[in-house]
Amino acid sequence: MKIMVFNTQHCLNFIERKIDFEIMAETIKRFDPDVVGLNEMRGKGEASDYEDQTAALQALTGYPYAFFAKALDVGGVNPYGNAMLSKLPIESAQVIPIPTPKAEGRVEPRCILKASLAGGITVLVTHFGLTPEERESAVRTVLSVKEEKKCILMGDFNTPPDSAVLEPIRSCMKDAADAFESEKLSFRSDKPHVKIDYIFVTPDVEVITADIPAVVASDHRPHIACVELL
Repeated sequence: MKIMVFNTQHCLNFIERKIDFEIMAETIKRFDPDVVGLNEMRGKGEASDYEDQTAALQALTGYPYAFFAKALDVGGVNPYGNAMLSKLPIESAQVIPIPTPKAEGRVEPRCILKASLAGGITVLVTHFGLTPEERESAVRTVLSVKEEKKCILMGDFNTPPDSAVLEPIRSCMKDAADAFESEKLSFRSDKPHVKIDYIFVTPDVEVITADIPAVVASDHRPHIACVELL
């Protein structure tokens, strides 16, 4: 089973600086994952550039199942959040808000997309905030909703691998990056200097291979892992 997480920056072509569904779809199709978690996706809103981006990518990639999880409404009328495309049937899906703490700096509502897939697989797609308080709140929420078995967690966590905030997740889940043959960085896509995108799995899921390929489509490179459910 191949997993992919990809922060699309609302499907903005990093080079041409325009919304480009085709380059995002081609990036997904190139690696042909069974499940794709997507960050920074727009939903259908009142602004002309707030289209149903999940539906657009689903149409271009041919994935039979999709779900959009709204984290907030930009300007009160334009949905923004996480999404998923899947070859496996989505048996149920829910949007779990991450409590927004009081913090200095830019704070915005965040959420977790929790989906139950055929075969008893649970997938969590999330995007952590920029402040330490937001990331701590996100970790607490992840731990409260994750499953003990057949669970995959992925997203842009906005923090490097050596961050102490990730330790509670590392204590109960495996980092797919442990399978890297060499250091892999994910941001920015043209000249990456840090890894902030992650795939974690429960102990009963074996990571066979993992990669962050040198792709410049969004401002993040996609993170991919091939896994086997034990």
